[in-house]
Amino acid sequence: MRIACLGGGPAGLYFAISMKLRDPSHEITVIERNKADDTFGWGVVLSDETLQNLAANDPVSAAAIQQHFAYWDDIALHFKGERIVSSGHGFCGIGRRQLLLLLQERAGALGVALRFETEAACAEDYRSKYDIVVGCDGLNSRTRALYSDTFKPDVEERQCHFVWLGTRQTFKDAFTFIFEETEHGWVWAHAYQFDDDTATFIVECAPETFEAWGFARMSQQESIAVCERIFARHLGGHSLMTNATHIRGSAWIRFPRVLCETWHHENVVLMGDAAATAHFSIGSGTKLALESAIALATLLDSEPTIDAAFEKYTDARRLEVLRLQSAARNSLEWFEEVERYFNLDPVQLNYSMLTRSQRISHENLRARDKAWLESAERWFLARAGVAQDTPLRSPMFAPYALRGMRLKNRVVVSPMAQYMAKDGCPTDWHLTHYGERAKGGAGLVYTEMTCVSPEGRITPGCPGLYTAEHAAAWRRLTRFVHEYTDARICCQIGHSGRKGSTQLGWEEMDAPLKSGNWETVSASPIPWSDANPVPREITRAEMDEIRGQFVAAAEMADGAGFDMIELHAAHGYLLSSFISPVSNRRTDTYGGPLDNRLRYPLEVFAAMRAVWPETKPMSVRISANDWLGDEGVTPDEAVAVARAFRAAGADLIDVSAGQTSNRARPVYGRMFQTPFSDRIRNEAGIPTMAVGNIYEADHANSILMAGRADLVAVGRPHLADPYWTLHQAALIGDRAAPDWPLPYHAGRDQLWRLADRDAEQVRA
Repeated sequence: MRIACLGGGPAGLYFAISMKLRDPSHEITVIERNKADDTFGWGVVLSDETLQNLAANDPVSAAAIQQHFAYWDDIALHFKGERIVSSGHGFCGIGRRQLLLLLQERAGALGVALRFETEAACAEDYRSKYDIVVGCDGLNSRTRALYSDTFKPDVEERQCHFVWLGTRQTFKDAFTFIFEETEHGWVWAHAYQFDDDTATFIVECAPETFEAWGFARMSQQESIAVCERIFARHLGGHSLMTNATHIRGSAWIRFPRVLCETWHHENVVLMGDAAATAHFSIGSGTKLALESAIALATLLDSEPTIDAAFEKYTDARRLEVLRLQSAARNSLEWFEEVERYFNLDPVQLNYSMLTRSQRISHENLRARDKAWLESAERWFLARAGVAQDTPLRSPMFAPYALRGMRLKNRVVVSPMAQYMAKDGCPTDWHLTHYGERAKGGAGLVYTEMTCVSPEGRITPGCPGLYTAEHAAAWRRLTRFVHEYTDARICCQIGHSGRKGSTQLGWEEMDAPLKSGNWETVSASPIPWSDANPVPREITRAEMDEIRGQFVAAAEMADGAGFDMIELHAAHGYLLSSFISPVSNRRTDTYGGPLDNRLRYPLEVFAAMRAVWPETKPMSVRISANDWLGDEGVTPDEAVAVARAFRAAGADLIDVSAGQTSNRARPVYGRMFQTPFSDRIRNEAGIPTMAVGNIYEADHANSILMAGRADLVAVGRPHLADPYWTLHQAALIGDRAAPDWPLPYHAGRDQLWRLADRDAEQVRA
């Protein structure tokens, strides 16, 4: 085949090499506008996995590249005068210019035609002359732009500004992150060595800081001089350097995240930054380019047609890019919002930084650097008031106090509807269900939403707290929990609003009852769906009446022996319907701006707090994102909602999301709602509980250790396993506390033996 590569970066060169290795008869031309030894980057980072892929594909070039690597194992954080180092991370770097020279030499030796200082013509001009045209022409790809109707690129420019510099201060011992507070805001650097005497030094800052410093109006040398002053104590007398001398004025840019819907058009195919980008904070741009080159060459060699190869290439690489971009997005968003974490202790900030992409978990950190992680865990326990001479435990097993309630650990059994009540009264089902989970090791057990009136129930199977019979049944349950376990129990109290009078959860969810429906009320006469009846707009008198029902339920909860109560103001129920603009279209003082929409929920909360004992805590569950863009409650607005409830006396914000509209489009994934908890906790300084697809000890420990929440609620796993907490403790080797009920110790001992045996087999 005749192949033209439009662009002589790592993607084009390595693809040419890979194709020549598979069939030397291919005629391949690489066309590059710059000189052979030009480069406008500094160093690139490659992982062990990528090195293995390169060695398997072409041992010759891999060996040449490896000879020029700078290796390091540590990551260092400089913050508020402290330097914290963790090890076991295994990086290697090489100069971009050196990498290009090695790939050029290898390509030339294999017979690839290299045309430097040649401006590539429009890709359309090559299509008739070549069998394949590879658009590897970089971030500002002309090829991608020419066929944009086919490629459908999504280009998103991110918030922070950065400039890519170099220095002779090599930072030899660690991949280094430096955070410096200046008179105009925080500025930080990503620094790493890539040859014997040079390091990459990327300077980054938030838009407000960029504007305050006036970097956009500075020349490159003026900008570099400022950066040298900011980081002087880290540069050891060395200067900062630029190789972007071709740029007039400021060299600062904002990172563009690029992803194309498809990567090929007839005989034209995209590769490298032309097809997709990965943020520099996870160092994977060159990895993507090289591995895409291998993938396309392999498919062109094995598939019967070019079209078939292109289809499989697009499908496989786009999926891999999405995975990597997900991690990269987590990482870049952490840096975009890093200033909210500057209230954290340097130990916790370092942990948060190390786990920012979610590719490194708690136990993965233990495998990398056990000593450092154990020191961080000891710090976490000390912050929780645990004495230094007690056995070391993971963060999920650190105690936590809310007012006069002390929890033995941070694991919470999330509220989960059972639909097993009779006329609002909990039954033996509830006694056994909640009793088992209280025995299962969690520090706190939540009831399902307990309703304040018959009309406030979601379904006929939902429990309530509006009669003496209900209170007595709940008292039986709390007495069991307190007598036979050391867990604490919280009653979640709510009113269904427009989502009431519906079928049981295992019937048709959120659908009206087939008979016996009751009238529903809501903030506005907007039905949950076309299948649900239109609720009546609640009147002022009814608001007072229902507020009184919430108060009565709180008083009954105290009498029933609950340790804590939670006001349910989420998921589209009555109070949530006031908060969300999607369901609140009122024109009185309870509609419109957020302060008005919050007015009634805050009235209810204040009235409940007034009768709830001062020594007992009270939380509020909110939906931090309606998943409807700017149309509904956004994460920005959720911070204000949380602050309002905190000011009214809430001890904890239970941060959920969605379920406020059937038009919502949530973005699912593991721990998918935790970022909302993270933001509220660290931006507003409010204790939070994280919920949503948390199902492993690793998840819980990473959330807590990084300061993304104070408590972790685990839902569905507790339905499948009442003893989830104890079983997770066994899996991670925790043997420190006597959480197991005495009658179950024989089972505990066997479980521990089996878990230890399995762990030993894994190590072997």
